[in-house]
Amino acid sequence: MKFITILGARPQFIKAAPVSRELRKRHTELIVHTGQHYDKNMSDIFFEELNIPKPDYNLEIGSSSHGKQTGRMLEKVEDILLTETPDYVLVYGDTNSTLAGALAACKLHIPVVHVEAGLRSFNKKMPEEINRIMTDHVSEYLFCPTKTAVKNLENENVDAKIINVGDVMYDAVEYNRQLAETQSRILENQQIKPGSYHLITVHRAENTDDPIKLSNILDAFAQIEEMKVWPLHPRTKNKISEYGLDLSSIPNLKIIEPVGYLDMLKMESNAKKILTDSGGVQKEAYFVQVPCVTMREQTEWVETLEDDANILVGTNTDEIVQAVIKEVEPSYKPYFGSADAAEKIVEQLT
Repeated sequence: MKFITILGARPQFIKAAPVSRELRKRHTELIVHTGQHYDKNMSDIFFEELNIPKPDYNLEIGSSSHGKQTGRMLEKVEDILLTETPDYVLVYGDTNSTLAGALAACKLHIPVVHVEAGLRSFNKKMPEEINRIMTDHVSEYLFCPTKTAVKNLENENVDAKIINVGDVMYDAVEYNRQLAETQSRILENQQIKPGSYHLITVHRAENTDDPIKLSNILDAFAQIEEMKVWPLHPRTKNKISEYGLDLSSIPNLKIIEPVGYLDMLKMESNAKKILTDSGGVQKEAYFVQVPCVTMREQTEWVETLEDDANILVGTNTDEIVQAVIKEVEPSYKPYFGSADAAEKIVEQLT
């Protein structure tokens, strides 16, 4: 069979890698990179280090408004599907690329396979939530990472084949974690001692585009006396400057440039706690068994909240500080499968 996989952001390539490796043992796969997120690290070395298949098509769409970006993707993806005539189209997660790929395929009557289906934050102000819902409702196969995701789809009476295969991101973490330990030199290069720091990531628009929320987050960081390491996202850096906020008053804060996937895994695995607003980082924290503090009002990954493995705090300064100070002893459970989701997906499709 012939498959076309539609991807648009670096995390999607990492999630798709385990599936692609399994898929190509039995079938033909072409990868379309929409170029939704430009990343200078998306070079040959990125694909070679992580053993990720390189894209067959790069649409170079780039950043734009949601409507314009999705529309341009739809047009270009449709042309490729008409030319290549695949048996199935695979999409991942909840980006505009996910939705555009799903819509282009279903309008051409090509069955859509949605990996990481069924997630819900129940907040429709998030564009990702709209993308997830619409993609799930036009897909033929819905591969879910958790039992909760299956229940969400059943509650919506989605007409598709719904299968809990576990989380492909767990596959990716397990595949690359040992590689990160042996190859990454990020801690040595930054002169950071394992277990001595809290790792920070802040990038979500709902936080960075609101000066009050962003200020509250920085106020919390200023009250946390322990070492903090922050690979600062360029967009977040620009917003901090735009709002006239000051990082220099935050004690024991080490700002570094954004890091690659292996370096990030190494830093996550060796942190005391992780402070984030990223959905993916919440899960990676759970997989590497490091306590997490999530600066959002909701999370799709409700399983991580058990036993305070992940504490949801929003952007309230005091709550962030108290969650960081709090001593926790989580019991990490196999909610996300056994790191064999890719094998299960390919077996079902075959």
